[in-house]
Amino acid sequence: MTDGLEADVERLDGIAERRDELAARVRTHAGEIARELAVLQGGDYGQETFDTDGGSWTIKYEAGDVQYLRFDPTSGSETYVVSSKQPPEPEALETAMADYGAFVAAYNEYVRSFDGLFADVPEEFPAVESTAELVAERDRIVDRIREVCDAMAAQLHRYDGEYGTYATTVSGTRWELKWDGDVASYLRIGGSNGTYLLSQYGPPAATDVRRFAADVPAFVAAFNDHVDDLEADLAQVSFGDD
Repeated sequence: MTDGLEADVERLDGIAERRDELAARVRTHAGEIARELAVLQGGDYGQETFDTDGGSWTIKYEAGDVQYLRFDPTSGSETYVVSSKQPPEPEALETAMADYGAFVAAYNEYVRSFDGLFADVPEEFPAVESTAELVAERDRIVDRIREVCDAMAAQLHRYDGEYGTYATTVSGTRWELKWDGDVASYLRIGGSNGTYLLSQYGPPAATDVRRFAADVPAFVAAFNDHVDDLEADLAQVSFGDD
């Protein structure tokens, strides 16, 4: 009579090896599906769920590779057939693999459902109108505005210093010119969140030029009045009897 300590212990190495081998094959095969889905959806990551008679399969992919493949049977607990954590239990994997072929068939049917998707999409498109003439006219007007503002900047530089801003109101809207030396840094209309008719970053929209160009003469006239006032003030300075 033995107490059981001498009895042979059944080893599970073979089952675990078979489970790991099967899980690796599934990962490789599901990885192909993940890559195809990524190409079809046009994104680096996403997920899709496919229904079968035995349950539903959800595959999540990222960077063209499978992140997980989850089987949720109609009866019983869900199983992560492919996972970044731990392999599934052998019995759960066996149950899932009995339905794996149906999952692949559901995926294939999903792909085939897109057949003819682009059959009615036109391959010829209307000619695109060129903006060349509009841009050239916009640039011509902006260049002229910059010439005027640079001339104003030169006068402000001479009178008020190396850099600064000059602001006035035109048609009820604030116009602000910033100068740096003899060059206009920007001409902004409408305050800090306004429209830059001139800037160092790029030309304004053609619609903004059309909107504000007609008021540029009034802005220049206001500046000239400002200069006249300065000259009148200076004329009143006296160093004694003349």
